[in-house]
Amino acid sequence: MTHNMNGASSMNFTARSFLLVSVLALAACTNPDRFDSANGAGGAGGVGGTGGIGAPGSASDPRSPAYFQQTIGDRVLFVVDQSSITPQYQSVLDGQAQWLMTNTDYVAIIEGHADEQGTREYNLALGARRANAVQEYLISRGVAPSRLRVISYGKERPIELCSDEACYSQNRRAVTIISAGLSS
Repeated sequence: MTHNMNGASSMNFTARSFLLVSVLALAACTNPDRFDSANGAGGAGGVGGTGGIGAPGSASDPRSPAYFQQTIGDRVLFVVDQSSITPQYQSVLDGQAQWLMTNTDYVAIIEGHADEQGTREYNLALGARRANAVQEYLISRGVAPSRLRVISYGKERPIELCSDEACYSQNRRAVTIISAGLSS
C-alpha cells in the first residue's frame, strides 16, 4: 500500500511539473514585445514590419477587402422601385472603381437586393437591375468587365427585419463583394 502512495505521489509531482512547464512555455510564446523594434528586427519599418501600412488583411491595410468594405464602402442604396444610382452613391462607386483598378488581383460579385415589398419575381428582377447598374457604372470607370459578376437575391436576404421605411431603405441595396481570384 505504501508503494501505491509513492506511485500516486510521484505521478502527482510529475503532472504538476508538466503543468508548470507548459504554462511557462505558453507564457514565453505570448510575449507581445518579443519582436520589439529596439533590436532592429521588427515593428513598423523593420524586418516584417508594415512601414506605415496597416496589418496585412486588416481594415487599415488599403489593399485588403476589409479596407474596401469599411473605408471605401461596399454598398449603395436605392430609392423605392429604382435602379438608378444617385450622386451620393456615385462617389462610393468611384472609390470602388479606383480600388479595383489599383488592386487587380481581386474580382467582384455585385449582389442586387430589394426590400420585402412586392412579389418575389418582381424583387429578383429589381435586384438584377440594381446589380447591373453598379456593374455598368464600374465598367464606365475603367474596371474590366471580366472582373465583375452580378447576382440578384431580390428580397431573400434582408439585412434589416421590420416593416417600416428605416428597414426597407437598408434592404434596397447593391453590395460589392471582393475576393481574390483571377479574372477570366
